[in-house]
Amino acid sequence: MGASHWHLDLYLLPLLDLSGVELAGIADPDEGAVARLTQRLGCPGDTDYRALCRRLRPDFVFALGRHADMPEQARFLIEEGIPFALEKPCGLSAADVEPIAGLAARAGAFAAVPLVFRNGDFARYLETLKEEGDLSYASFRFIAGFPARYRQAGCDWMLDPSLSGGGCTINLAVHFFDLALSLLGPDVRVLNATMANHAWRERVEDYSVVTFERAGALCVVETGYLYPAPTSNFDMHYALRSPRTYTIAHDTQTVESLANDGTSRQWPSLTTNVPHYRTFVGDVLRRVREGQPPLASLSDMVPIMRLMDEAYARASAHPLLPASPVLVAS
Repeated sequence: MGASHWHLDLYLLPLLDLSGVELAGIADPDEGAVARLTQRLGCPGDTDYRALCRRLRPDFVFALGRHADMPEQARFLIEEGIPFALEKPCGLSAADVEPIAGLAARAGAFAAVPLVFRNGDFARYLETLKEEGDLSYASFRFIAGFPARYRQAGCDWMLDPSLSGGGCTINLAVHFFDLALSLLGPDVRVLNATMANHAWRERVEDYSVVTFERAGALCVVETGYLYPAPTSNFDMHYALRSPRTYTIAHDTQTVESLANDGTSRQWPSLTTNVPHYRTFVGDVLRRVREGQPPLASLSDMVPIMRLMDEAYARASAHPLLPASPVLVAS
């Protein structure tokens, strides 16, 4: 569902590599996207996902599409009894996500969310740091490509806040808000948030810094649409101070841990989200087949979206610049 989403191949290509799995069909409100994808994939398609699901009765659905449409997609799938994975952020705000999370819980629905860092070894390593005691500081810098890529992908809606909810914060920072909750605990709060659209003058922010706090411990999440590189390439750097360790993610594949005596060890680790979608697809289908709950569900998105609402509320004290249709990235 919502198959014109730019993340389609992150789900589709791993899916097609799995044995015992058949792509039953694709749905998207864009007739042109449906025509292109049905020709490419050789499967049924429809602009009405409700009609397609009722006709095909799929065993599982990957639900993508516009953020504004996600709550209704989830509600339909829950009511139809179809297990699904819903792309983050699952709506525009916590007010969107809380009702569908509650509906899923009451129905006992399989309602997964691709908080895909949870599928990787880096997040599992961060969990071990809590054995040292309270984390003191963490910073996550994650800068992606220009917002023009959404127009090029036919997803102009990403630059309309009424349909997307915002820019790089709601799109990229979701994963790191999840890590902040994991590292600092449920009592974490948004201390400060600053967002701007100075680089590209779109209607959504192209740069964001959000600071979380809990009992004096701080976590900074920096995201943006600034990096002149192809999709799925990032300017990234993470650093964390725990009682006995200083941890650095130097790049997309390398983590270093330095003990307080200065001794160091390095190891390969996948530190961006993209490689984990393949793991997520296999894991989520295995879980639904075996009757296990998802690794992350709609319920996990509720505290994340509460923090997201806090961040946008804090940042609203300094409104974005008026959008300029003249400035277009080359």
